[in-house]
Formats: sequence, C-alpha cells, structure tokens
Amino acid sequence: MNDIATEPLQVPEQQSEPEQGSKIERFFQIKQRGSSIRRELIAGVTTFLAMVYSVIVVPNMLGAAGFDQGAVFIATCCIAAFGSLLMGLWANLPMAIGCAISLTAFTAFSMVLGQGLSIQVTLGAVFLMGIVFTAITVTGVRQWILTNLPAGIAHGTGIGIGLFLLLIAANGVGLVVKNPAPGLPVELGDFTSLPVLVSLIGLAIILGVERLRVPGGILLVIVGISIFGLIFDPNVQYQGFFAMPSFSGEGALIGTMDVMGAFDPIVIPTVLALVMTAIFDATGTIRAVAGQANLLDDKGQIINGGKALTADSVSSIFAGFVGGAPAAVYIESAAGTAAGGKTGLTATVVGGLFLMLIFLAPLSYLVPSYATAPALMYVGLLMLSNVAKLDFDDSVGALSGLLCAVFIVLTCNIVTGIMIAFSALVIGRVASGEWRRLNVGTVAIAIILVLFYAGGWAI
Repeated sequence: MNDIATEPLQVPEQQSEPEQGSKIERFFQIKQRGSSIRRELIAGVTTFLAMVYSVIVVPNMLGAAGFDQGAVFIATCCIAAFGSLLMGLWANLPMAIGCAISLTAFTAFSMVLGQGLSIQVTLGAVFLMGIVFTAITVTGVRQWILTNLPAGIAHGTGIGIGLFLLLIAANGVGLVVKNPAPGLPVELGDFTSLPVLVSLIGLAIILGVERLRVPGGILLVIVGISIFGLIFDPNVQYQGFFAMPSFSGEGALIGTMDVMGAFDPIVIPTVLALVMTAIFDATGTIRAVAGQANLLDDKGQIINGGKALTADSVSSIFAGFVGGAPAAVYIESAAGTAAGGKTGLTATVVGGLFLMLIFLAPLSYLVPSYATAPALMYVGLLMLSNVAKLDFDDSVGALSGLLCAVFIVLTCNIVTGIMIAFSALVIGRVASGEWRRLNVGTVAIAIILVLFYAGGWAI
C-alpha cells in the first residue's frame, strides 16, 4: 500500500530527470533491444577493462621493431577510440575496435624486422591495406562472404573463438604455458602462483554472481581483483594519475606514412596478405560476437552488419595515418555482451574511455592480467554454447563447424580454422553425394582460401 500511495509523487521526478536519458535510449534503441542505459554503461566499462591490455602489448611489440613506444601508445588509444566510437555511434553495435594483436605482431616482426621495411613504408602499407579493405567492404564482398558463411561454420567460428579466448587468458596468467620438452606443445603452468590462483577463484566467483544475475557482476570481479592486486601484489603499483601526451616531436608517427613506398612490388604481396587475413579474421569475429549478443535478424544476418564491417575496415585507414597496427573488432567485446551490452552505447563508452586514457596512461597499469583473465575465460565458456546450435542431423555441416573450432585453437589462427572448415565442407558434400547443397559462393570461398594458404601468403 505504501508503494501505491507514494507512486504519484514519483511521476514528476521521472518526467523531469531522464529527458536526456530518453534521447539516449531512442538514439541507441536501448529499450527496443531489451537493455538499459545502466547495463550498457557497465558493459562498456567491462569491455574496456578486458581490452585495455592492448595499450601495453601493442607499444611493446612495435617498440621492439623501432617504433617510438610513447607515440604508439597514443596511436593505440586513438585507434581504439575512433573505431569504437564509429561502431557505437554509426553502426549502433556493442563491438569495440582496436589494434589487432595478431596483425600487430606481423607488422612488427615480419614487415619491419623480417622484411626490413622502414617504419614509414610499413605505415603506408597499413594505410593502403585499410583502403583496399574498405573498398572490398563497401562493394559488398565482405557481406557476400557473410551471406555465404554456412551455419555450421558460423557457429564453429564462435566455438573456436571461445576456445581461443580461454587459451589466451590461461596463457596470459601462466595457467597454460609452452612445453619446452618434446611432446605436446603446452603444459600446466605454476598452479600455486598468485595470478593462476586469483584467476581461477575469480572465474568461480563470476560463475556464481552471474548465476545470481548480480548487475555488473563481471565488472565488480575485475575491479575487486584489481584492488586486491594493488594491495597484495608488489608488481601492481600506483604510478600516478595524469600524464600529458606528446603529439609531436621526435618519434611522432601521425601522418608519417609513406603510401607511395607501399606500392613497391615487394610490398604489395604483404598488403594483400594483410587484407585477406583481416577479411576472414575480423569478419568471423564480428559474426561470432553478434551471435553471442543475439544481434542477428530472422535470416541469421548481423543487424547493421554492413555498417559494422565498414567501421572496422575504415579504422585500419585511420590506424595507418596515426601510426599504429591494422585495426579489427576485438574478441574481448564478448565480455561486454556477456555483461548485457546490446547497443552502440557499449562501444561508445569504450571509445570515450580510450580517449580519456590518452591523458590517464599511468592508470592502465592498475589492471593486472589476472583481473581480466576470469572475465575472458567466462566469455569463452559462454561461446562454447554454440555447440548446441549445430545441427547434427546434417553431420557434414556440423562436423565441419567443429573442425573450424578445433583448428582455430590448435593453430591460434581464426582464418586457418575457417579455411580447413570450408575445404572439409565442400569435399564432404561431394563425397556424401550432397553436392547440390553447395552454392557457388561457398565453393569460391573455399578455393580462394586454399590458394591463399597454398601460395604461402597466409599470416
């Protein structure tokens, strides 16, 4: 009765306060997608914390190749801010963009240190790759690939990325390490080490709080573990709050790319390798994250998929200009969708936080790897639920999807898993007499991928 009696007194307060909130809800279609502003904000912070490690990893990689690490830090933040804001405000999807770690490694260790390309030519190649990548996107080639992605392989990509996330997180904290002895490539790490124990306990807590549907449970665990690390781990130290960035001077990278140098016949194959890898790697990731967030239409296609594909390809053009590695949607975006993110407000929050991080660089060191590892492991486990979506009445399609999943994690390469799955699907359909179930697009993609690998262009 008390609630009913006081309800009229609350009406004016509700009408006067969220006028701005209602505009945000309409712009991002928050209620329409079954979310709330609070949930989207939590999802954005969760995604940001899950991928903030990139501002440390990317500068270290490119720094080893001679890039100025301070300039790369600024570039990494700018790329993540630009791409995520574009994805959020334009495509209205909860996917964050940043420098792709795999392509960052290729840029540093293959292009600069391996092929001996100058930093300027390398950035020109990244810029040119972004232009070609965008051209392929706006002409509909990437959408055509998505349309011709068989359901089994689409679900298999989600399963594989889930396994990949589990491996990345487990390896990052030392739970699973490289086996130096002959035999299997990995082995159990130091189970009693602080990062391993905290990660496993954190994962168990996330399982519990998510079962109880605690709002922002994943984010609370990340923050809680970060505070624990600051108190008990001597490796986690407060290094300050504010640092003024330098956008010019010696070592500055913005606008230094040599695009004409990237047209050298020796460099062109490398540009094409970057484009091919980005097409299937990033496209597969976007499909997997959208599927996990239930952002597919009744035909199984991504809502605003064309804009999503364009946002990440345009981000690579921007990456070449500001001095970073090729950009892509981060699989860590799934941490945000697991926290409830369903709209572009999630990605917009990520972009805004990366803009702030340009001036708050010291704070990035307060989130240790074992604080975000439990979230990534949890998301990986959630993505394994794609197994239930496989149609085992169609054994060729379902097992091709599982083949995709297995080889994504065994080779640590999304494109390799997709290539093997497409090849197995086409050959399996023919061998089983089901060749009529194939379409021209599926066969064409399989042939292109096999030739890409057979030609030695794969990254």
